[in-house]
Amino acid sequence: SMLAASKADLLAFGKGEATIVAIARRLAAGQPVTALRELRGVAYLLGASETLPVWPGETLVLPSLEDVTRDPTAFARMTRTFHHETNPFNAKRLTQAHGDRTLVLNPPCLPIGEAEMDAIYDLSYTRRPHPRYAEPIPAHTMIKDSVQIMRGCFGGCTFCSITMHEGRVIQSRSPRSVLAEVQAIAADPAFKGTISDLGGPTANMYQMRCTRPEVEAVCKRLSCIHPTICKLLGTSHAPTIELMRRARAVPGVKRVHIASGIRMDLANLDDAYVDELVTHHVGGHLKVAPEHQSDRVLALMKKPSHREFETFAGKFRRASKRAGKEQYLVPYFIASHPGSRVEDMIELAVFLKKHGYRPRQVQDFIPAPMDIATCIYHTGIDPLTMAPVDTVKKLRDRQTQRALMQFFEPRNWFVVHKALVDAGRRDLIGSAKRCLIPAAPPPEALAAKRQEATEATHVHAEDAGTRPTIGYRPDRKGARRR
Repeated sequence: SMLAASKADLLAFGKGEATIVAIARRLAAGQPVTALRELRGVAYLLGASETLPVWPGETLVLPSLEDVTRDPTAFARMTRTFHHETNPFNAKRLTQAHGDRTLVLNPPCLPIGEAEMDAIYDLSYTRRPHPRYAEPIPAHTMIKDSVQIMRGCFGGCTFCSITMHEGRVIQSRSPRSVLAEVQAIAADPAFKGTISDLGGPTANMYQMRCTRPEVEAVCKRLSCIHPTICKLLGTSHAPTIELMRRARAVPGVKRVHIASGIRMDLANLDDAYVDELVTHHVGGHLKVAPEHQSDRVLALMKKPSHREFETFAGKFRRASKRAGKEQYLVPYFIASHPGSRVEDMIELAVFLKKHGYRPRQVQDFIPAPMDIATCIYHTGIDPLTMAPVDTVKKLRDRQTQRALMQFFEPRNWFVVHKALVDAGRRDLIGSAKRCLIPAAPPPEALAAKRQEATEATHVHAEDAGTRPTIGYRPDRKGARRR
């Protein structure tokens, strides 16, 4: 735990607003730091001689740090237990031995309500970068005219940490609060007329909650929509549609774009939402994240079948045609995700070629702390099933998966050619319509190959070969020629 390295008394996790206020008030009242250990949303290390404090709920013991360090199976069991204790309504306290000390992780904070969300987002923020920044900040330029309408995500994608940060329960602002922020942006003299986003972790989960609170209080599902959409989940897009309409009606607002990710399996349930989105809120291109073509890999991601993307793409095209607009989807895919094999990436490449997609940006899977996919990457085990999963880790193998997704780039010809030959897919090499690459390398591929060879043999020293070698650190005091 970072608590051991940082020597901190307490670590607050999650969004943390309520936790920070509670800590500040208790310390101001003269309470010791040890009294803060009863708060939700905090973790701490007990000293070797300290006893575990009383807790009103149940406590589970995770495999020790020593065990998870040496045993991949123990690491997988720890990850599974941790993720099953993320529902704040029924999460248990967790402990883990760290040598002669004990790490204690209290349950997450309870989700906040609409009034609390409004109180946070209605504060008088300047919406400006910190004065210390002299140059424009690209990220600020992108989000300065965007509005967050909710937090949390019940998707449960295994490569994503949003559940760890914001929770699985959707917490939404009121329409009044959202529209007040839109009005404040529109009143800024520097505003150009476009709200760049009206969303959050996902664009179309606004005000979606479990319709049975008593079931939500005991539920242990890691996703409300995988492998299927829970029949108890409220999936109406009506509040979102109404909010979008009211936002674009604010004086001074010319356009309201939706840049947050669209959960396509939810959108496919509501043609009215797709029509509203496509007709009024797409600026020519809409980014979506099908992530892969292989249903086996998608299952490991906890993402819906590739058929959901194809269904949504069809709805998008038809709605764009009805609106008289030429608009395009920009799909995002992940290379080298745990479980993704070369054969899967070849099928993805075939799908991309068939549908005319040429992704310019490729996401390479990067392990992030505490994600289920990270556990699979590290251990080779799916912690939810304890089944083995093949994972690519070598740089060359990861480069191959990336190149297959960008098979159309001439510089990738040699890598793609080798992958196809090794996989027995020479049928995809040639001039036929379905082929991914031509039979002969294009001139750009040969040039890239020569450049690569040159860089591999280039010695990065101005005086390479001109000075006698006199050993390691030749300029050190007392150096002698041998």
